[in-house]
Amino acid sequence: MMAETLVPTDTELAITGIELLNRGLGATAALRFLSLLHRNPTDYVTVSRRLYEGQSIDEIVARARAQWSEQAREG
Repeated sequence: MMAETLVPTDTELAITGIELLNRGLGATAALRFLSLLHRNPTDYVTVSRRLYEGQSIDEIVARARAQWSEQAREG
């Protein structure tokens, strides 16, 4: 039987994202980043190309599946 994938609510996703930004960037830089996203239009195609540059689809999918599995275990 296949494990059920847990999908966070929009609120849970927002809270987790903000927590990660705070830990990774610090509070000041996280707020600055969020204000930049809110204020400026973002070209998500350009962001995605840069984020996944040099990675195969198989690598990206494997990493996503591993993350989903980890989240399901923590659930």
